[in-house]
Amino acid sequence: MINNELHIPLHIQISKILELKIKEGVYKDKIPSERELMDQFVVSRTTIREAVLRLVNKGTLKKVHGKGTFITVKPPIQEWLTTLNSFTETVKNMGMEPGSKLLKSEKLAEKDSSLDLFEGDIYTIERLRFADGKPVAIEQHYYSVDLGLSLAKYDLDKATIFELLENELGINLIEAEQFISTEIVDDRLANLLNIPPNTSVLSVERIIYDEFEKPVEYYKGFYRPDMYVFGIKTKRKIK
Repeated sequence: MINNELHIPLHIQISKILELKIKEGVYKDKIPSERELMDQFVVSRTTIREAVLRLVNKGTLKKVHGKGTFITVKPPIQEWLTTLNSFTETVKNMGMEPGSKLLKSEKLAEKDSSLDLFEGDIYTIERLRFADGKPVAIEQHYYSVDLGLSLAKYDLDKATIFELLENELGINLIEAEQFISTEIVDDRLANLLNIPPNTSVLSVERIIYDEFEKPVEYYKGFYRPDMYVFGIKTKRKIK
């Protein structure tokens, strides 16, 4: 229980207790009501609200108007950005079965100025990606036409593109620049991902380079935030 003699504010003590009970499975789907928590901890409504808000801001809880405060279900797929992994590798590492459905494999009809990474025309490959049969992401890959046509010779419903590039086409994928933001998807992408229209998803842009610092692939991915999360471990540099 809370300790009034500690210098730690009561709402922080309560939030830590609630978080521990969530981790231990004492609370399954939702936490008790404000009144129940006030009676349990013998504190004011303001203190309880501050404790709950702290966990809402951390993403541990979410408030649903008129229904209560629910425990947030963590996305089942976690990709750590310390290494360059394919979707297939990431999903397998989570103990799930990856899958693909080819949506598009073609030369772009018009030159896109945002893809000036490559000389000449651009080839695009678009796939819907699954984990244990559930749609998780839409991946759009862009290559030079020669490289794109080489990849198109393989069964892209089953093949892992990273493996094709490295093992079949002899390209060394050395490093990548990656940017993650959010974006509202159009009706077509929302329907493919089985989410409501105008839903905000995780948007990933990535450029992969070979050992000669030459761009190999430009990538745009759209990920369901309820199914996928990106993590990174960092260390503070001590001077």
